[in-house]
Amino acid sequence: MLTNSHTPDAATQVEMFRRMALLKANDERSRKVISTGRLIMPYYSYRGQEVIPAALSVNLTDDDYLVTIYRGIHDMIAKGLPLKQLWAEIAGRIDGTCKGKGGPMHLTYPKKGIMVTTGVVGSSMPIANGLGWASQLSGDGRVAVATFGDGASNIGAFHESLNLASVWKLPVIFLCQNNRWGEHSAYAKTTPVARIADRAAAYGMAGIHVDGNDPIAMYGAAREAVERARAGEGPTLIEAMTFRHYGHVFGDADAYMDKAYKAEWVAKDPYPIFRAQLIADGAATEDQLAGFERDAEAQLDEAVDYALGSAFPGLEQLSSDVYGEAA
Repeated sequence: MLTNSHTPDAATQVEMFRRMALLKANDERSRKVISTGRLIMPYYSYRGQEVIPAALSVNLTDDDYLVTIYRGIHDMIAKGLPLKQLWAEIAGRIDGTCKGKGGPMHLTYPKKGIMVTTGVVGSSMPIANGLGWASQLSGDGRVAVATFGDGASNIGAFHESLNLASVWKLPVIFLCQNNRWGEHSAYAKTTPVARIADRAAAYGMAGIHVDGNDPIAMYGAAREAVERARAGEGPTLIEAMTFRHYGHVFGDADAYMDKAYKAEWVAKDPYPIFRAQLIADGAATEDQLAGFERDAEAQLDEAVDYALGSAFPGLEQLSSDVYGEAA
C-alpha cells in the first residue's frame, strides 16, 4: 500500500497530465509527418505508454541520469529533451542534439541528464550501472534510470546488470515497460515467468509490479524506487504493465495481434481516462487541460518547422566528435 508521501498531490497530477499531453501529441505528429512524406525515418510508436515516463520524470531532477533505448523518445521528452532539437535530430539536421548524426535511435541531451540512447537491446542497463557507480563514488546523490522493454529482460545484460547493481548497492532503477510484445512475439512465448518483477528476488533487490497505465500507482512506484536509491539502499526493478497501440515499428500492421485483444486494450487508453478523472476530482478544469493540448500542438508546429528549416550537416561533420585533438 502506498503511503501519503507516495500519492501525488493535485498539482503534480496535473503536471503529469501536461507531460502526457505533450507525449501523445508528439507521437501523433510523428506518424502524420512520416505518413505525408515530409520526413523519411524509422519510428517506434510509444502511443499508450505515456503514463510511465510522465510519472517517473516528475520524481527526477535534471541532474538524474536517464539511459533509454530506441523506443524511448517518450522517456526523453518527459525528462526534458527540447522538441526543436529533438525534431532537428530525427530529421538529420545540424541543429539536432547530435548535429544530425545520431537520428532517432541515438539521441542524447546531457543538460537534462539524458545520457545515451542505444539501438542495442538491453544495453541501457550496464550503461546505467556505470553512471550509478560514478554517482556513488562522487556522492552527488544522482539516480540513474535504465528503461527497456519486456523482451530485453531475457538478454544477458539484464541479469549481469541486476546482479552487479545489487552487489554494489548502486543507485539505479531498472524500469521495464512491459507492453506485452517483444517486437512481434507475445510475452508468454518468450518468457517463462509470470512477472518480470519476480526476477528481482534472485538478485536480492526490491521488485515492484505495477499497473503502468495507472498514473497514481506508477507515481508511487517511481517515488519509492527513487527514494530508496537516494538513501543508498540500492537498486529497484520496476515492471510497469502497459500496452502499445501500434506495431513494433512504423509500417508494421501488427497482424500478429488478435484484433479483439488489441481493441480491448486500446479501449483502456489511460490518456482519456486520466483526463476525465482529473476533471471529476476537481484537480483541473476542461479549459486547463485543453490548454495543455493546444500548447503541445503549438510547440510541435514550431519544432517541425524549425527542424525542416535547419541545414543538413556538412562533410566536415564526418570527422567531428570522432577523434580527439592533439594537445
